[in-house]
Amino acid sequence: MTALKLHALDEEDLQVISAHLQDAIMRVQEMTYLPRQQRFAAVLNRFDWLDAERGTGKQGRYQRRQSALRFDRVLDAKIQNIDRRRNDGVFELLAIQFQPTDPPGGEVLLIFAGDAAIRLTVECIEAELRDMSAAWRARRKPEHEIDDTPAQSDRTD
Repeated sequence: MTALKLHALDEEDLQVISAHLQDAIMRVQEMTYLPRQQRFAAVLNRFDWLDAERGTGKQGRYQRRQSALRFDRVLDAKIQNIDRRRNDGVFELLAIQFQPTDPPGGEVLLIFAGDAAIRLTVECIEAELRDMSAAWRARRKPEHEIDDTPAQSDRTD
């Protein structure tokens, strides 16, 4: 399969990158914020959901690829429940969201399992996701518990 290379310039584009990075694994030492360059970058091992959904791999064989994620025009970066001193820290990315504050600017949220997060204050959305390696076999397909409890509603009928 051809290496993935995606650019995001708006919230819709960012949702596409988020979908491709769902369940990506990231090590603490493989992320950095460069204030002078207004850049945040991370290397992740993304699960190849597209290949898994298409069933193009061999039966029961799933793949991961090493990918680079970059955000430009980053004014500030904050972390939550991530200890930068622990080089052995590994985090599973669940989603990337955008919250506009002063359009086109806002906050990009990288949400990880275990209540960890990275909040990037950006002038505007300018991101790139690029595969950097060939695929390798993943041990398993990521699974999530699904809450079957109906959502509470504020409506009264």
